[in-house]
Amino acid sequence: MTASNRRAWTAAIFATMALTGAAMMARGPIIPHLGTTFGAPEWQLGLIAPAGTAGYLVVISVVGFGAGHLDPRRFVLLGMVGSAVCLLAMAAAPLLAVFLTAVLVRGTMNGVVRGLNRPVLSHFYPERRGRVYSYYDMTWAAGAVVGPLAVVGAVALGNWRIAYVGMAAVMAVLAVAVWRLDAPAVESEEEPIDWGEVLGLLRRPEIAAMIVAMFFATGVEGGLFTWLPTYAAGELPPSLAGITLSVMIAGYVPGRAVYGRLAERVGYLPLLVGILLALLPAFWAFLAADGRWLLAAVAAVGALISGVYPLLLSYATEAVPHHSGPVTALAAVSSSLGVGIVPAVMGGVISGSNVGAAMRLLLGPIVLALAVLVVARVAERRRDRAEAAA
Repeated sequence: MTASNRRAWTAAIFATMALTGAAMMARGPIIPHLGTTFGAPEWQLGLIAPAGTAGYLVVISVVGFGAGHLDPRRFVLLGMVGSAVCLLAMAAAPLLAVFLTAVLVRGTMNGVVRGLNRPVLSHFYPERRGRVYSYYDMTWAAGAVVGPLAVVGAVALGNWRIAYVGMAAVMAVLAVAVWRLDAPAVESEEEPIDWGEVLGLLRRPEIAAMIVAMFFATGVEGGLFTWLPTYAAGELPPSLAGITLSVMIAGYVPGRAVYGRLAERVGYLPLLVGILLALLPAFWAFLAADGRWLLAAVAAVGALISGVYPLLLSYATEAVPHHSGPVTALAAVSSSLGVGIVPAVMGGVISGSNVGAAMRLLLGPIVLALAVLVVARVAERRRDRAEAAA
């Protein structure tokens, strides 16, 4: 594969990830407009996030574990074209049921694309996996910042549907660009994995550490994604409380850019342990902050926690680079469970107490993720010493 073709593939993958972030974070600000358009109650509007996650989670698991058997170009194209069609269906939906169905199907299409994107990048850049994964997730954050702004702009132009038409058009352009590229020849082959080998994969300490730490760390992210605006409403004026989530996500962009460079110099586990150690006082500062200081604390928390997902995934993939697809699928399952379960637990705490108590609860998952990685780091150093002695 020529260098120019590889760069073009990388650019297309990154752009697709940015659009994924935009579409995901557009859900929040679009909900009030959907309620007005379709006259739907809140419980129906609440089905939007589960619909997208359900389809995505099932398909990325299947595609990830089957990555060694699949033609990346054909399936990435299928996912991109399917996503464009679903975004158009969301824009034209006459009923909320049609909108929800389009969200569900788009989740499956997104799972197809994302189940293959990381394996392709992993084999494109085997010596720079940590940096590339961090940059890949950085583009998600950039898109996530733009998504809510796209909804605001569409409403200013007269209709929320314009936002989805625009996203469909961008996805269609990306699909045409990928269709014109050569198939992605990679430096090493993704090996097919039999289901009988999955148990052995799960027993590897790097994979087990990633799964457990990923659950706790992304659970903290999910809790903040869900309840941060509610918490901020008690500390800030409404105009500022509404932008706290955007401020947090904006912190992801420089954070992931920095971690992508540091990963190659420091190593995945030392960097992850350092990030989580720094996150503890930063989170305490966030809990203690009020007024405009809360925005600064939120940005710091976002910049720190942004590095955990891509670095954990890079660390696990480095252990089994020939099975990057299954590792991607396991990370998706673990993170989706964390994002779903932790906010639900917080909701129960809020019902019985208050949102401040629920936010303090998030210190627990941070400590548990740190403990898992400290144990993994100690085991890694012992293994390195034993190998050196041998």
